[in-house]
Amino acid sequence: MTTKFVTPDSVWADIEKVRAVSPLVHNITNYVVMDVTANALLAVGASPVMAHALQEVEQMTTLAHALVLNIGTLSENWIEAMLKAQRQANKLNKPVVLDPVGLGATEYRAETISRILNNGDVTVIRGNASEIGNLCGMVAQTKGVDSTTNAENVIEQAENYAKAHNQIIAISGATDYITNGTTTIQVENGNAMMGKVTGMGCTATAMIGAFLGVNENAYLATVHAMIAMGIAGERAAQQANGPGSFRNLFMDQLYSLSAADIDSLMKVPDYAAAA
Repeated sequence: MTTKFVTPDSVWADIEKVRAVSPLVHNITNYVVMDVTANALLAVGASPVMAHALQEVEQMTTLAHALVLNIGTLSENWIEAMLKAQRQANKLNKPVVLDPVGLGATEYRAETISRILNNGDVTVIRGNASEIGNLCGMVAQTKGVDSTTNAENVIEQAENYAKAHNQIIAISGATDYITNGTTTIQVENGNAMMGKVTGMGCTATAMIGAFLGVNENAYLATVHAMIAMGIAGERAAQQANGPGSFRNLFMDQLYSLSAADIDSLMKVPDYAAAA
Protein backbone atom coordinates (compact mmCIF):
# COMPACT_ATOMS: atom_id res chain seq x y z
CA MET A 1 0.00 0.00 0.00
CA THR A 2 1.30 3.45 -0.87
CA THR A 3 2.20 5.58 2.12
CA LYS A 4 1.30 9.24 1.65
CA PHE A 5 4.24 10.52 3.62
CA VAL A 6 4.38 14.01 2.09
CA THR A 7 1.27 15.73 3.36
CA PRO A 8 0.17 19.28 4.12
CA ASP A 9 0.67 18.43 7.80
CA SER A 10 4.26 17.28 7.23
CA VAL A 11 5.09 20.47 5.30
CA TRP A 12 3.50 22.66 7.95
CA ALA A 13 5.33 20.83 10.73
CA ASP A 14 8.66 21.78 9.15
CA ILE A 15 7.61 25.41 8.67
CA GLU A 16 6.67 25.59 12.34
CA LYS A 17 10.03 24.08 13.29
CA VAL A 18 11.90 26.62 11.15
CA ARG A 19 10.02 29.45 12.86
CA ALA A 20 10.61 27.99 16.32
CA VAL A 21 14.29 27.03 15.92
CA SER A 22 15.39 29.78 13.51
CA PRO A 23 18.16 27.59 12.08
CA LEU A 24 21.37 29.37 11.15
CA VAL A 25 22.06 28.85 7.45
CA HIS A 26 25.64 29.59 6.41
CA ASN A 27 25.59 30.73 2.78
CA ILE A 28 28.74 30.96 0.72
CA THR A 29 26.86 32.36 -2.21
CA ASN A 30 27.07 34.92 -4.99
CA TYR A 31 26.92 38.70 -4.95
CA VAL A 32 23.79 38.86 -7.10
CA VAL A 33 21.50 36.95 -4.75
CA MET A 34 22.73 37.75 -1.24
CA ASP A 35 19.99 40.26 -0.51
CA VAL A 36 17.03 38.25 -1.76
CA THR A 37 18.37 35.03 -0.21
CA ALA A 38 18.95 36.59 3.21
CA ASN A 39 15.55 38.28 3.26
CA ALA A 40 13.73 35.12 2.15
CA LEU A 41 15.40 33.11 4.91
CA LEU A 42 14.43 35.74 7.45
CA ALA A 43 10.87 35.81 6.13
CA VAL A 44 10.40 32.06 6.49
CA GLY A 45 11.84 32.18 10.02
CA ALA A 46 15.46 31.10 9.53
CA SER A 47 18.63 33.02 10.33
CA PRO A 48 20.96 33.76 7.38
CA VAL A 49 24.68 34.47 7.45
CA MET A 50 26.93 35.14 4.47
CA ALA A 51 30.54 34.51 5.49
CA HIS A 52 33.22 33.98 2.85
CA ALA A 53 36.53 34.85 4.51
CA LEU A 54 38.92 31.94 4.82
CA GLN A 55 39.70 33.08 8.37
CA GLU A 56 36.16 32.46 9.64
CA VAL A 57 34.33 29.92 7.47
CA GLU A 58 35.18 26.95 9.69
CA GLN A 59 33.97 28.68 12.84
CA MET A 60 30.81 29.91 11.14
CA THR A 61 30.08 26.44 9.81
CA THR A 62 30.50 25.07 13.32
CA LEU A 63 27.76 27.43 14.51
CA ALA A 64 25.42 26.78 11.59
CA HIS A 65 22.65 24.23 11.20
CA ALA A 66 23.37 23.85 7.47
CA LEU A 67 25.88 24.98 4.85
CA VAL A 68 24.87 26.27 1.40
CA LEU A 69 27.45 26.47 -1.41
CA ASN A 70 26.56 28.49 -4.52
CA ILE A 71 28.96 28.99 -7.47
CA GLY A 72 27.13 31.91 -9.09
CA THR A 73 29.99 34.42 -8.95
CA LEU A 74 33.27 32.58 -8.62
CA SER A 75 36.69 33.61 -7.40
CA GLU A 76 39.54 31.40 -6.23
CA ASN A 77 39.36 32.63 -2.63
CA TRP A 78 35.64 31.90 -2.46
CA ILE A 79 36.19 28.41 -3.86
CA GLU A 80 38.83 27.72 -1.21
CA ALA A 81 36.39 29.01 1.41
CA MET A 82 33.70 26.63 0.11
CA LEU A 83 36.06 23.66 0.28
CA LYS A 84 37.20 24.56 3.78
CA ALA A 85 33.64 25.03 5.04
CA GLN A 86 32.51 21.80 3.38
CA ARG A 87 35.22 19.81 5.14
CA GLN A 88 34.16 21.31 8.46
CA ALA A 89 30.48 20.55 7.81
CA ASN A 90 31.36 16.95 6.94
CA LYS A 91 33.46 16.64 10.08
CA LEU A 92 30.50 17.77 12.19
CA ASN A 93 27.88 15.79 10.18
CA LYS A 94 26.06 18.95 9.10
CA PRO A 95 24.03 19.02 5.86
CA VAL A 96 25.57 20.60 2.78
CA VAL A 97 23.49 21.99 -0.10
CA LEU A 98 25.14 22.72 -3.46
CA ASP A 99 23.83 25.02 -6.20
CA PRO A 100 25.78 24.46 -9.47
CA VAL A 101 24.81 27.82 -10.96
CA GLY A 102 25.59 28.03 -14.68
CA LEU A 103 27.12 24.55 -14.83
CA GLY A 104 27.71 23.90 -18.52
CA ALA A 105 28.49 27.51 -19.40
CA THR A 106 32.25 27.47 -18.72
CA GLU A 107 35.02 25.00 -17.95
CA TYR A 108 35.81 26.89 -14.74
CA ARG A 109 32.37 26.15 -13.34
CA ALA A 110 32.67 22.48 -14.24
CA GLU A 111 36.10 22.30 -12.60
CA THR A 112 34.74 23.98 -9.46
CA ILE A 113 31.84 21.56 -9.11
CA SER A 114 34.24 18.66 -9.59
CA ARG A 115 36.50 20.02 -6.84
CA ILE A 116 33.57 20.35 -4.43
CA LEU A 117 32.21 16.89 -5.16
CA ASN A 118 35.65 15.32 -4.81
CA ASN A 119 36.33 17.30 -1.62
CA GLY A 120 33.68 15.64 0.52
CA ASP A 121 30.01 14.87 0.99
CA VAL A 122 27.10 16.90 -0.39
CA THR A 123 23.60 16.20 0.92
CA VAL A 124 21.44 17.94 -1.71
CA ILE A 125 22.14 19.40 -5.14
CA ARG A 126 19.53 21.84 -6.46
CA GLY A 127 19.66 23.30 -9.93
CA ASN A 128 17.72 23.96 -13.11
CA ALA A 129 17.39 21.30 -15.78
CA SER A 130 20.44 22.38 -17.80
CA GLU A 131 22.64 22.48 -14.70
CA ILE A 132 21.48 19.07 -13.51
CA GLY A 133 21.82 17.64 -17.01
CA ASN A 134 25.44 18.76 -17.15
CA LEU A 135 26.02 17.39 -13.64
CA CYS A 136 24.81 14.00 -14.86
CA GLY A 137 27.10 14.03 -17.90
CA MET A 138 24.54 15.03 -20.51
CA VAL A 139 25.30 17.70 -23.10
CA ALA A 140 22.64 20.10 -21.84
CA GLN A 141 22.67 23.55 -23.37
CA THR A 142 22.64 26.54 -21.03
CA LYS A 143 22.23 30.26 -21.64
CA GLY A 144 24.48 31.84 -19.03
CA VAL A 145 22.84 30.73 -15.81
CA ASP A 146 19.44 30.05 -17.39
CA SER A 147 18.12 26.66 -18.42
CA THR A 148 17.33 25.86 -22.03
CA THR A 149 15.75 22.46 -21.39
CA ASN A 150 12.97 21.02 -19.24
CA ALA A 151 13.22 18.97 -16.08
CA GLU A 152 11.37 16.11 -17.75
CA ASN A 153 14.29 15.68 -20.15
CA VAL A 154 16.85 15.00 -17.42
CA ILE A 155 14.90 13.28 -14.65
CA GLU A 156 15.95 9.73 -15.56
CA GLN A 157 19.63 10.70 -15.55
CA ALA A 158 19.13 12.59 -12.27
CA GLU A 159 17.57 9.54 -10.66
CA ASN A 160 20.52 7.39 -11.73
CA TYR A 161 23.01 9.98 -10.50
CA ALA A 162 21.28 10.40 -7.14
CA LYS A 163 21.24 6.65 -6.55
CA ALA A 164 24.86 6.17 -7.61
CA HIS A 165 26.16 9.01 -5.44
CA ASN A 166 23.77 8.70 -2.48
CA GLN A 167 22.59 12.28 -2.92
CA ILE A 168 19.31 14.11 -3.28
CA ILE A 169 18.76 15.98 -6.53
CA ALA A 170 16.18 18.77 -6.80
CA ILE A 171 15.41 20.04 -10.30
CA SER A 172 13.58 23.36 -10.51
CA GLY A 173 11.20 24.09 -13.34
CA ALA A 174 7.53 24.52 -14.21
CA THR A 175 7.29 21.24 -12.32
CA ASP A 176 9.96 20.57 -9.70
CA TYR A 177 11.35 17.06 -9.37
CA ILE A 178 13.04 15.83 -6.21
CA THR A 179 14.72 12.43 -6.28
CA ASN A 180 17.00 10.31 -4.11
CA GLY A 181 17.34 7.69 -6.82
CA THR A 182 14.67 5.47 -5.30
CA THR A 183 11.81 7.90 -4.78
CA THR A 184 10.91 10.80 -7.08
CA ILE A 185 8.30 13.41 -6.17
CA GLN A 186 6.84 16.07 -8.44
CA VAL A 187 5.90 19.46 -7.01
CA GLU A 188 3.66 21.51 -9.28
CA ASN A 189 3.50 24.65 -7.17
CA GLY A 190 5.01 27.89 -8.41
CA ASN A 191 4.43 30.59 -11.00
CA ALA A 192 6.22 31.78 -14.13
CA MET A 193 6.75 35.18 -12.48
CA MET A 194 9.40 33.54 -10.29
CA GLY A 195 11.63 33.28 -13.35
CA LYS A 196 11.50 37.06 -13.81
CA VAL A 197 13.18 37.83 -10.47
CA THR A 198 16.87 37.06 -10.11
CA GLY A 199 17.84 34.70 -7.35
CA MET A 200 14.67 32.65 -7.02
CA GLY A 201 16.49 29.41 -7.75
CA CYS A 202 19.31 30.32 -5.39
CA THR A 203 16.70 31.19 -2.78
CA ALA A 204 15.18 27.72 -3.17
CA THR A 205 18.62 26.26 -2.48
CA ALA A 206 18.99 28.34 0.67
CA MET A 207 15.46 27.41 1.73
CA ILE A 208 16.41 23.74 1.48
CA GLY A 209 19.26 24.52 3.87
CA ALA A 210 16.81 26.00 6.37
CA PHE A 211 14.53 22.96 6.26
CA LEU A 212 17.50 20.58 6.51
CA GLY A 213 18.39 22.43 9.69
CA VAL A 214 15.21 21.21 11.40
CA ASN A 215 14.47 17.86 9.75
CA GLU A 216 16.94 14.96 9.83
CA ASN A 217 15.11 13.34 6.90
CA ALA A 218 16.94 15.22 4.16
CA TYR A 219 14.65 14.00 1.39
CA LEU A 220 11.48 15.15 3.13
CA ALA A 221 13.10 18.44 4.11
CA THR A 222 13.99 19.12 0.47
CA VAL A 223 10.48 18.33 -0.77
CA HIS A 224 8.92 20.49 1.95
CA ALA A 225 11.17 23.44 1.11
CA MET A 226 10.27 23.29 -2.58
CA ILE A 227 6.56 23.14 -1.76
CA ALA A 228 6.80 26.17 0.55
CA MET A 229 8.71 28.15 -2.10
CA GLY A 230 6.17 27.28 -4.79
CA ILE A 231 3.13 28.16 -2.73
CA ALA A 232 4.61 31.51 -1.67
CA GLY A 233 5.37 32.23 -5.33
CA GLU A 234 1.82 31.38 -6.42
CA ARG A 235 0.25 33.59 -3.79
CA ALA A 236 2.59 36.49 -4.55
CA ALA A 237 1.89 36.29 -8.29
CA GLN A 238 -1.84 36.60 -7.68
CA GLN A 239 -1.29 40.10 -6.29
CA ALA A 240 1.76 41.31 -8.22
CA ASN A 241 1.74 43.86 -11.02
CA GLY A 242 5.15 42.74 -12.24
CA PRO A 243 8.53 41.42 -11.10
CA GLY A 244 9.23 44.37 -8.79
CA SER A 245 6.10 44.03 -6.72
CA PHE A 246 6.32 40.24 -6.95
CA ARG A 247 9.65 40.18 -5.10
CA ASN A 248 8.27 42.10 -2.11
CA LEU A 249 5.04 40.14 -2.10
CA PHE A 250 6.99 36.88 -2.21
CA MET A 251 8.73 37.83 1.03
CA ASP A 252 5.39 38.70 2.60
CA GLN A 253 3.91 35.37 1.54
CA LEU A 254 6.82 33.40 2.97
CA TYR A 255 6.37 35.29 6.22
CA SER A 256 2.61 34.69 6.40
CA LEU A 257 2.40 31.08 5.16
CA SER A 258 -0.25 29.24 7.13
CA ALA A 259 -1.39 25.66 7.56
CA ALA A 260 -4.51 26.56 5.58
CA ASP A 261 -2.38 27.80 2.67
CA ILE A 262 -0.45 24.54 2.56
CA ASP A 263 -3.59 22.44 2.87
CA SER A 264 -5.45 24.21 0.07
CA LEU A 265 -2.62 24.93 -2.38
CA MET A 266 -0.11 22.05 -2.17
CA LYS A 267 0.18 20.36 -5.57
CA VAL A 268 1.93 17.01 -5.31
CA PRO A 269 -0.04 14.86 -7.76
CA ASP A 270 1.19 11.46 -6.63
CA TYR A 271 2.52 11.04 -3.11
CA ALA A 272 5.31 8.48 -3.41
CA ALA A 273 5.94 5.56 -1.08
CA ALA A 274 8.59 6.19 1.52
CA ALA A 275 12.00 4.89 0.46
